[in-house]
Amino acid sequence: MRQIITHFTDDDLYKFTMCCAVIENYPRTQVKYKFIDRNDTVYPRGFAVELLRQIKFLENVVITDEEISFMRHKCPYIPDWFYSFLKGFRYDSRWVSVSQDAEGHLEVGFEGNWSNTILLEVKVLAIISELYYMFTGLDKALDYSAYYGKSESKARRMIEGGCIFSDFGTRRRASYKAQETCIRAMKDCNDRIAGSGRFIGTSNVWFAMKYDLTPVGTMAHEFICAIAGMYGPQMANYIAMQTWAETYRGALGTFLFDTYGWKIFSLNFSEDYANMFKGLRVDSGDNFKELNLIVSKYKSLKIDPRTKQIVFSNGLDVDKAIEIQNYAHGKCLPSFGIGTHFTNDFSGIKPMNIVIKLVAVKITESWPFYCETCKLSEDIGKYTGNPQTVKRFMEAIHFNE
Repeated sequence: MRQIITHFTDDDLYKFTMCCAVIENYPRTQVKYKFIDRNDTVYPRGFAVELLRQIKFLENVVITDEEISFMRHKCPYIPDWFYSFLKGFRYDSRWVSVSQDAEGHLEVGFEGNWSNTILLEVKVLAIISELYYMFTGLDKALDYSAYYGKSESKARRMIEGGCIFSDFGTRRRASYKAQETCIRAMKDCNDRIAGSGRFIGTSNVWFAMKYDLTPVGTMAHEFICAIAGMYGPQMANYIAMQTWAETYRGALGTFLFDTYGWKIFSLNFSEDYANMFKGLRVDSGDNFKELNLIVSKYKSLKIDPRTKQIVFSNGLDVDKAIEIQNYAHGKCLPSFGIGTHFTNDFSGIKPMNIVIKLVAVKITESWPFYCETCKLSEDIGKYTGNPQTVKRFMEAIHFNE
């Protein structure tokens, strides 16, 4: 089969920004990641072998001068030394283990230095998603001409509905071409029509470069999860905010708060960081309830929530985004990051429900043991990690009280 990932920056911006922060603050930290298929998919025979071959192909994917020039121009908050690191970076398939059980279920794991393995997640998920449709023949049913029109219609509704929105769909896209079709349609629509909303960019750095867009994003749950594994969940959010602020000096100031739920984050969200960070991202729970909690917290700190950006990214579609926009207008500065609904919404095709999560960490390679970690969030279905670890973390932060 053809090589699926051929461009180094065919990846989400947050993987690069987190990688930079990891090198600067946790250069010797070792981690383990685990693949989770929430649909318990049975993969075709031979899938694991081909997946490992596709991961081996990544060893020949290197960053180009054009990609570095683009990132320097569009991402001035990233320090220049990081591009020297990227120029010398090479993927190594030995960081990855892949297997398939007798029933066809897939097992994937990463282990190694955090600053290396952090750049695998999005690419491997995108490979798994596209490869599944190739293996099953479903890729032949992907009508890209119709998808352009469907994506343009979504963009038009969002723009006319006043939504500020971006594409977050690399990880579970139906294919590279599906994401490109979506982005091209939405950019074309944004350039043609006037409205109070707008399409502001994509999390995918390669497509941002190809279509002269802004790459968007800041961090993922894994940053807080790793810190919690090293130092405990009680102050993980605070340490993450402190580390992020010191690395980027106020840039990239949208914090993902739900890793261990609202309650412990709220206790960590002191006035200095509430003022410093330009906003928060809602990625689980009831969007309206979470917004009301955020608004109340800002008000309690004597901060006007109407000056703060709230990014909604919790499994959204166009209808949900417009509903939230109408509710949030005048309460905050709402914006939307939409993933699977943008890049994997073909008739008759069921999107994959797959993630790769950081599950264990040790501060340096000299430690003889790993410490397990987990992610909770505001949705039980999004909890990830060993059940005993989840229970221990919930007890540590009094999660259910």
